[in-house]
Amino acid sequence: MRVDTAVVYVDHNILQIDFKNPDDHRFLQAMAAKYGAWFSRPGNGICHYVHCERFAKPGQTLIGADSHTTQSGSCAMIAIGAGGLDVAVCMAGHPFELPCPKIVGVFLENELVRPWIQAKDVILELLRRRGVRGGRGCVFEFTGPGVHTLSYTERGTIANMIAELGATSAVFPADDETRGWLEEQQRREDFVELPTGDTGDFDEEEHIDLAELVPLVAKPSSPGNVVPVEELVGTPIQQVCIGSSVNSSYHDLALCGAVMRGQRLSEQLVSATATPGSRQILDQITRSGTYVDLLMAGVRMLEPACGVDVDRRHLRSARARGARVAGAAAGSSRSRPEAHSRTGA
Repeated sequence: MRVDTAVVYVDHNILQIDFKNPDDHRFLQAMAAKYGAWFSRPGNGICHYVHCERFAKPGQTLIGADSHTTQSGSCAMIAIGAGGLDVAVCMAGHPFELPCPKIVGVFLENELVRPWIQAKDVILELLRRRGVRGGRGCVFEFTGPGVHTLSYTERGTIANMIAELGATSAVFPADDETRGWLEEQQRREDFVELPTGDTGDFDEEEHIDLAELVPLVAKPSSPGNVVPVEELVGTPIQQVCIGSSVNSSYHDLALCGAVMRGQRLSEQLVSATATPGSRQILDQITRSGTYVDLLMAGVRMLEPACGVDVDRRHLRSARARGARVAGAAAGSSRSRPEAHSRTGA
């Protein structure tokens, strides 16, 4: 291993129904031990969240085999999603090459009107303006007084979803909020203060008044098909999925738990699921009572993993097989779990 830190995450194909997935997991665990990589076993959590909790450091560079690796930009990292072969090349000590990106400065003013306006509305507003190709070849650098009103996990939501714009990465400053996060993770020594730029430092600029945002939603069949929620009032809903790859922090789940406390799911829903982003978050919602609030409301509580992704793969495979096998589909695709490699900036 030729990088400072390399981590293998098992967060997609986690179901050990037959021999296929367990064999993959044992192979990855053995290879990580042999070559000096960290191994995150099934159930530890989704790579984006666990990496922010355990490994993300301001000023460093992260190359990860998942498009939403960009979430670590919330820690002032250059975090880029790449193909598995690109990551392997980096792990072997070779440079990661890409065309020099444009830098888009996103100036945030004022403060979100919480709780009904959330960080996801910031990224949906950028998608509404620019579409799913509007960030290609760009790094988005978030600055302005509004940035300092966002929590670390809110920044993570924005950085995670910058990939939906086709962007290379997103970067937030390393400030007091970052310091507080790292202290909570018992990693105070990893903090380095790093500001973001100002007017005149960027190739392009976007300006967003957080106080003027309205609740937004992306309609089928594209993340760029963004409209205000009020346009969809009265639309029947059959399924609700809370969390998984993004919006699965403690605050996200606690807000849903508070809304559902003492309530029951609508009889019109087929199902509702909630997925915490990591084992740490699962522990927090359990201790705070949020887990029970959601469970007693009728929400299916899933383990910390990209469970919704697995369900979609399961559905496609089951349809292809005529739904002959109820459980084996999740392991049949043999998809490689996420692997992250980090090099010094």
